[in-house]
Amino acid sequence: MTKYLISFPSSAMVVSEEDLPAVSDASHAVVEEAKAAGVWVFGGGIDESVPPVLVDGDGTVTEGTYPQTKQLEGGYAVLEVPSRAAALEWAAKLAVACRCAQEVRAFGYDPAS
Repeated sequence: MTKYLISFPSSAMVVSEEDLPAVSDASHAVVEEAKAAGVWVFGGGIDESVPPVLVDGDGTVTEGTYPQTKQLEGGYAVLEVPSRAAALEWAAKLAVACRCAQEVRAFGYDPAS
């Protein structure tokens, strides 16, 4: 089975403060459904209050990220499902729960992971 990254940037989720609890409940329900189906690997949101750093092989730490990345934030889920079609179905469920479109990417196969 292939692992898929399903994600969205923070700016895509435009939800009022009063709707946040409903969005949270809906997204947690999808997570629980994915866990019950045995496809959930892990997920969560990037803590945007902690700035990113780059770490070189010699241990040098530089504040910031790769210039082409600009920013990496938002919500992420990794699911292991039997097909791209299944990943798209889960992405649609998350899109409904989070009230925003989801990006789907397949991880390359690595027999060691």
